[in-house]
Order: sequence, then structure tokens, then C-alpha cells
Amino acid sequence: MNDTSAPQLPRLILKPGKERPPRQRHPWIFSGAVARTELAPEPGGTVAVLAADGEFLGVAGWNPASQLCARLWRFDAGPVDRAFFQQRLERALAGRRLAGLLPGGTETDCFRIVHAEADGLPGLVADLYGGHLVVQVLTLAMERHLPLVLELLAEQVRPRGIFERSDVELRTKEGLQPRTGLLWGEPPPPAVAVRENGLPLLVDISGGQKTGFFLDQRENRRKLAAAAAALARERPEPLEVLNAFAYTGGFGVAIAAQLPTARITNLDASAEALALARRNFALNGIAGDDGRVAFEQANAFEWLRGCRDRGRQFDVIILDPPKFAASQAHVDKAARGYKDLILLGMKMLRPGGLLAAFSCSGAVTPELFQKIAAGAALDAGREGQILGRLGPGPDHPVALPFPEGDYLKGLLLRVW
Repeated sequence: MNDTSAPQLPRLILKPGKERPPRQRHPWIFSGAVARTELAPEPGGTVAVLAADGEFLGVAGWNPASQLCARLWRFDAGPVDRAFFQQRLERALAGRRLAGLLPGGTETDCFRIVHAEADGLPGLVADLYGGHLVVQVLTLAMERHLPLVLELLAEQVRPRGIFERSDVELRTKEGLQPRTGLLWGEPPPPAVAVRENGLPLLVDISGGQKTGFFLDQRENRRKLAAAAAALARERPEPLEVLNAFAYTGGFGVAIAAQLPTARITNLDASAEALALARRNFALNGIAGDDGRVAFEQANAFEWLRGCRDRGRQFDVIILDPPKFAASQAHVDKAARGYKDLILLGMKMLRPGGLLAAFSCSGAVTPELFQKIAAGAALDAGREGQILGRLGPGPDHPVALPFPEGDYLKGLLLRVW
């Protein structure tokens, strides 16, 4: 197919030998792969992507101000219009219905309905919390289409309101300013009531981390709670659980719901997050005033080192830190941080206990993360078994040709 497939569009011509990723349906094109543009593409506009020999490769959103200068909308010559966005949104919602996730569901009513490139909509994230929809607009090209996207989201999802949380660093790389605020309908309350795996929770969608909650850990909270319950059947005493980087208590609440006698320590640096965590425990009938649930505001590394030095031990430890590596250039430093963290956890874990360690750094591969955990076990003088490899649920799909979308990885370990 040659460049006559999309004659009405400005053209982006790749350098010789740079056509392989888009030919394999990878959606990203970096500025170093571009030989030239033709017909004066407008920043944020749509361009036809051509190989050096004129082969047509797809249609992309263009931003010359970004190192990641083009993101492919589609790999044919069709238009990027209302019908395109409607079809992509319908397809995304159909995938969630296949996973048993529906707006207004009684077991779970908070989940991701659009996952950017994985759903064929680069630059758009949309999360549903009960009746409130939260969007992140991450690219200049998606920004150009935002009014149409909001209209379609309102039609297809029928939320009470749509709130924007485009307050992420990626927007600055696109030449965009961070932005938050109500876009459509009713404003959200300070704490939105949702249900996850049957448990009631409160979420701060206007000021919390990400879009308010770590929706990508939903299945892992359920799995870890089940694993902790199985471990409790082996042990005569109530389990002692450390939920590090606890945020608003999701993992701790899930375990407490399975094990009402467990003693759970929630550790986080944010007083605001821990205040909401207290409310989430109370909402599930666990007030914490009997000493079974503790909330520690501290730097996690410092607090963990102090506990290690005092010889404090736990039966279950969850380590779910923020992103350590923003890009490939930070991987070595991130690996040292993850190893230090897992090493501390292993030294504080009773023999036969469970350790769940996570990385949301996309640049850290699953293979590297396992090597990091193995190195930590060696340094700690402990033996470890992988009981499970953990990742996001089906509302965070990964496109086959786009491994960069597989950012969250975790290991459920039993350590002796």
C-alpha cells in the first residue's frame, strides 16, 4: 500500500529501516525515527505515517514538541472521526462486560473502562468510581478530540459526572499544563463511595493518587487476602500483617475482611491517605480502637529499618511502592531501591510467611524483578518460593504488540 491511501492527510515519513514497529502494530513513533514531514502537519493533528519507500503504515496523532512524536490511532487508512471514537469506546466497554464488570455492579463498581493504547485510544485513561467517571488526557492529539470523547463517554457510560485528573508529568512532556476539574455533570463528593470485591470503600477522586485509587490492584487484593486466610489456618496465633505503602488501606481492608482477628499495620507517608484508610476500615466494621489495626505515618524505608533493627517480625508483608523508574535511564537505581525494600521485608518475615512485592515501573521487566527478589533473598540468607505472579486485572488489558503497557508486576513469595 502506498501513500495514496490517505492523500488528504499531512504525511510523516520515516527513516529507512524504521518502519518495523508500526508494521508490527506498535503504536509509538519517536522523533529519531522521522526523516521529514510533508504538507505541514499541525501539532495535535492527524498524519499519515509512511515508510521511507512510501509504504502506508497507519494514521497517527502528531506532536513535534514531544520525543514520542506520534502515536498511531489506527493501522489502516480510515478516518479518525466520531465513528472511530464511538467504535473504540464500545469495544472497550464490551471487554469490561466480558470480564464481569458493569457500571452499577453490586460486587465491584469501580474499574478502568479505557486503558489508553491497550484500548486503541492513546492518551486517554478513564476510570469509573460508582457513578462518577474520572479521565486523564495525556497527549496533545487526544486533547484535540476531548469534547467529542466527553460527549461519547456521557452517552455510553451515563455517569453522574466526569472529573478530570490530568495532573501527571506526562502532560508536560507533551507541552501541556497539568489540569484538574469538573468537565461534565455533577461534581464528585469529597469521598466517593464504591464497592470492590463486595467491600465498601471511600475514594478521593479529586485529590487522591492517580485517579483516586489503585484500581489495577483489585485482583491482587483478593488473591492476597485468600492466601493470608490459608496461611492463618496453619498458625495458632492471629496473623501479623504489614501493609507498607498502604495508601487508603486497600490490601489491609481486604485481609481484615477475610481474617477479623489479624493484626494489621498500615504504613504510609501521607497523613491524608491514612485518614481515609481509617475511614475505610471503619466502613467495614473494623474501627481499630482495640489495637488490632494500626496506622503509621512515616518514610517506609526508615520505618522498616527501625523495625528490622528492633527484631520486629510479621507473617504477611505487602510492599507496593510508587514508581521507582520513570524511564530506562533510571532502571539501575530503581533496581537497588527494590532490592533494598525486598531485603528489609524478608528480614522481617517469620519463616514460612508471605511477602507480596510489586513494581509499577514499566521499564523494570518481570525477569529483572524476579532477579532482584532472588538477590534480596540471597543477601538475607533466606529461601523463597514464587507462589504466584501478580499483575493487573482484565480492565487493564495489554495489547499484544505493546509490551510497554505491561507495567505492573508482582511476586507472591513464601519465604523460609
